Amino acid sequence: MTKNYVANYPRPQFVRDNWEDLSGKWFFRFDDSKTGYQEKWHEGFEDQEILVPFTYETKMSGINIQDHHECCWYSRTFEAKAGDGHMLLHFEGSDYLTTVWINGQKAGSHEGGYARFSFEISKYLTSGKNTITVCCEDSMDRCRPRGKQRWLKDNFGCWYVQTTGIWKQVWLEEVPALRLDSVKITPDFDTSSVILSYSVNAPADDCFIEAEVSYKGQVVAYQKIQMDGEHKDTSIDLTSNNAQWGVYTWSPNNPNLYDIDFKVIRGGQVVDTVGSYFGLRKISIQGSKVLLNNSPLYQKLILDQGYWPDSGLTPPSEKALIEDIDKILELGFNGLRKHQKTEDERFAYWCDVKGMLMWCESPSTYFYNDLAVERFTKEWIEIVRQNYNHPSIIVWTPFNESWGVANIKVNQAQQYFVTGVYGVTKAMDIMRPVITNDGWEHTCSDIITLHDYQQDSRLFAKVFADRAKILNNEGTMSQGKFPFAEDWRYQGQPVLISEYGGIAIAGRDEDGWGYGERVKDEAGLVERYGALTKAIMDMEYVCGYCYTQVTDVQQEVNGLMDEERNFKCDATAIKAINDWKN
Repeated sequence: MTKNYVANYPRPQFVRDNWEDLSGKWFFRFDDSKTGYQEKWHEGFEDQEILVPFTYETKMSGINIQDHHECCWYSRTFEAKAGDGHMLLHFEGSDYLTTVWINGQKAGSHEGGYARFSFEISKYLTSGKNTITVCCEDSMDRCRPRGKQRWLKDNFGCWYVQTTGIWKQVWLEEVPALRLDSVKITPDFDTSSVILSYSVNAPADDCFIEAEVSYKGQVVAYQKIQMDGEHKDTSIDLTSNNAQWGVYTWSPNNPNLYDIDFKVIRGGQVVDTVGSYFGLRKISIQGSKVLLNNSPLYQKLILDQGYWPDSGLTPPSEKALIEDIDKILELGFNGLRKHQKTEDERFAYWCDVKGMLMWCESPSTYFYNDLAVERFTKEWIEIVRQNYNHPSIIVWTPFNESWGVANIKVNQAQQYFVTGVYGVTKAMDIMRPVITNDGWEHTCSDIITLHDYQQDSRLFAKVFADRAKILNNEGTMSQGKFPFAEDWRYQGQPVLISEYGGIAIAGRDEDGWGYGERVKDEAGLVERYGALTKAIMDMEYVCGYCYTQVTDVQQEVNGLMDEERNFKCDATAIKAINDWKN
């Protein structure tokens, strides 16, 4: 782990000492008539209890009601002292419209379900006991980024119980008046350096930032710069005589991480300290290949939806996040595609530490109009900014299977939307590939990703046998979808089969479903997985795959593990198949 790691700390790439986790028992009530504000609930109340950050739909919340309620309230007290200090209140994730009051005074609102947001609450605090009240409003609106949350009364297809309200950690952070607001960390592999983009909240001529880079406790580099403006970029050379090859690089086999400590200095006094880390690695594309650190990368990914049986989208613990990564590695995969969810940031941290490649994907909307465009774009920008510094994240995937852009094949407005999001993402992050519409009907895209759930390996191979036919939009995949939208053509990009498989076993969870006819037993699962995966490995123009999926999720029972994380077959047998191609 990294030098500044703190167990259960919600934001592991930007660590300060003075923080308090507000997870635990809160008071909770539904507000179906939406009269809570008029009845002054925002001033605080006592009612039934809920265990935050688990939503009322989950067993771990202590409520366990799956019916949809559009409005719910939370309240609790915490100790603080009024004075010259500055207090930030952070929400890692709350779905969808969240309004917060401190001691009856409105501190702010945030729209969106999947990204972190914060309020400065210092001016509302009193010495001693303080009351925080939260109102969360959600709906079945398909114009909001929903991910895998159902918008009908009951589960259907691959859409599951909704997630309402607070579903990630809530925490307090005491910060100084002059502080480091953010650091965007960009590794530059080819020059053996790291680019730092600083932001401070109150620049001054006598304000400086010191950065000390170390590796396993040994100082590698040091820099001090003046912050006479709110934003400033700088670069630090990482070459060291102590490193065998001059620098320590990050890869799945050698996930080396540099620690970096920041100090904000004003008038010769240290006023703020922040601990972070980064990995020196490069993701690039050369012709039809994806490269990691300038060498071809064959991606062996698995689809990961991040659901747990008793806690839904919320991980039951940090230990549970680590267990998932360890078991994916045990199965022989070198990466995962986090599907339709922005995961707890501690998950990305452990992917960084353990060398697990990760695709970061946006939750989808399911209707196209101006409001959906606005909501999606705003939240996607927040997601990219929040997750930018993680070296394990190597691909951005804003759209999936034309969800939210159902007519993209022929509709130019929807094509402009998708290509516009591509452009915004590249403007924020030029170093990572962006997949515009994972699965089919691509417009511009750095990687062409294809989905096919044909279960017969011979027919599966036949679909992709004629490379020119499939990539020239002259043939469809088994679902009848073309790789490209109209007026868009293949430009020589890398090709990856990013969904396939989804195999279910007969006699297990017969009320659930998998793709195609079920296999008879564990041996059948291994055999079919091997046949389908080998078929992809034999496709010379394909540079990787993503199997569906890690675990069963509610009615979808096609995981290599069940919901409780028990392997359905011998993990070493799956690993042996994945190891066929290095």
